[in-house]
Amino acid sequence: MADLPTPKLTSASSSSALPVNPALAALTAAMLSAPPPWGIAYSGGADSTALLLAAAQRWPGQVQAIHIHHGLQAAADDFVRVCGSVCAGLSVPLHVVRVDAGHASGESPEDAARRARYAALALAAQQHGLAGVLLGQHADDQVETLLLALSRGAGLPGLASMAAQFERHGAAFYRPLLQITAASLRQWVVAQQIPFLDDPSNTDERYTRNRIRARLLPALDQAIPQFRRTFARSAQHAAQAHGLLLDIAQQDLMAVGAPPAIAALQVLSQPRQANLLRHWLQQHRATPSAAQMAQLLRQVAACTTRGHQIHLKVAAGHVIRQGAVLHYLPAAGKAAPGVGPAGLASL
Repeated sequence: MADLPTPKLTSASSSSALPVNPALAALTAAMLSAPPPWGIAYSGGADSTALLLAAAQRWPGQVQAIHIHHGLQAAADDFVRVCGSVCAGLSVPLHVVRVDAGHASGESPEDAARRARYAALALAAQQHGLAGVLLGQHADDQVETLLLALSRGAGLPGLASMAAQFERHGAAFYRPLLQITAASLRQWVVAQQIPFLDDPSNTDERYTRNRIRARLLPALDQAIPQFRRTFARSAQHAAQAHGLLLDIAQQDLMAVGAPPAIAALQVLSQPRQANLLRHWLQQHRATPSAAQMAQLLRQVAACTTRGHQIHLKVAAGHVIRQGAVLHYLPAAGKAAPGVGPAGLASL
């Protein structure tokens, strides 16, 4: 690999002939709930590179980069090298976090890597005193997420796609670029001659998301040029509806009790039972399939005698009846992938 050029920030006084970083306008408009310092989830790709440079320009000296090293591909060390070079040129601290992204039985490698990544980002933010972590997902990622959810027959949580702000593992996360296209970010980075790398796994069409990106998005561009904006609006409507159902589930759970009392559950309509039970199970990190939820509802309806037993597999554990209430028993020995105590390294 050739020597990497030193990145330069475009100041407000720079030549107007240079394109403006679209991520900078997004950061200016973003409703961030805390003051810096901020962490930037920095992969070394074009999107997070544009975000990093925008953040470094908006908050000089108050930005730190966090790079997650999954160790899943041969190019992983090349990404670390590019990230190190760019951060050195910007005088931005870089924290490289190595994670174990191994997946459990029945779990997709993508889900395992995503969970490990967020846990590692949250830990790094807490260890370095950061107000939160900014993520580089953009408008194309949001459309891909919505189409992926539709392909799986997802409910409202899936159709809501990616939230602009959320908390996980005790850390605040923000996605300020959800209204910005991938092409505009990439064009700016290329025009500035900032080094970045493309993830080779992004072109592997064995993965549904990659097939959506390679085949569907170009077709949508031709058929419905405004699809990014309109699809994002649909995702926002789904998010609002999901938020309303969550409020109802919380109220119903308070009335029914936790763990849920079977007799109180049976008073509710089946859709409200399903809404409540899904919320209760997700508190145990268990997401039931549609078939599992249907079977659970049938068992709750049939539970009219003391002797009726319930022992149903849901997600990785089981829902059981104990007296007058339901309980969830998680799978024994189940542990989420995480970051070891020596997982953090600063460059």
